[in-house]
Amino acid sequence: MNGTISHWDLSTGVDGPGTRFVLFTCGCPLRCRYCQNPETWRMRDGRTVSADEVMAEIAKYHRFIQVAGGGVTISGGEPLLQPAFTGELLARCHADGLHTALDTSGALGYRASDALLADTDLVLLDIKSYDPAGYRTLTGGELGPTLRFARRLARRDVPTWIRFVLVPGYTDDPAMIDGLACFVATLGNVEHVDVLPFHRLALDKYRELGIRYPLAEVEPPAAELVERVRGQFQEHGLTAV
Repeated sequence: MNGTISHWDLSTGVDGPGTRFVLFTCGCPLRCRYCQNPETWRMRDGRTVSADEVMAEIAKYHRFIQVAGGGVTISGGEPLLQPAFTGELLARCHADGLHTALDTSGALGYRASDALLADTDLVLLDIKSYDPAGYRTLTGGELGPTLRFARRLARRDVPTWIRFVLVPGYTDDPAMIDGLACFVATLGNVEHVDVLPFHRLALDKYRELGIRYPLAEVEPPAAELVERVRGQFQEHGLTAV
């Protein structure tokens, strides 16, 4: 089984518990205005690898990852654009005793088979906005598929972390955040909500690729705004970090 990837990396804490081997697949149906990985948008810009090659690389870190309480995260791009490749990697890592995480927007959640989800220990679900028009403005896509996928994960009781990027002027409306918090609170399988302050660290990457960065003039949120938003999620009984 082959897939198209951008790169892999080791990270701690952000992409799941412990130290993670994170694989960045190529190809994404969305064009998020704040995307940190524009090099992963198009499959033709990546490189083709086999599942065996990826597993051989993971094997180099297997013992270290286990001792550090970590695992393997399949990210992107959008890994569900390559569901067969993603599913095979999750299955093989799961069989090897490694904690598995799927980092997804949920836009292609219908492509995730029940078998794929059975081999997924954690889903990192990025909900960009709870306002359909705002979601479309931010991503060029539709909100509905993500919400349907979130409900499916809840029915299957798949442990989930919600990721919410706080962008001043785009995702900071109190009513929208309350709506999202209310929805997430009904799911029952969400361990916590990651409120991620918008930043412009990818600006140089866009310049190198000759792509205009849409939010170049947007300032990162003030600490007070971040705390207000975390507080809104907490008011609905959610753990927000």
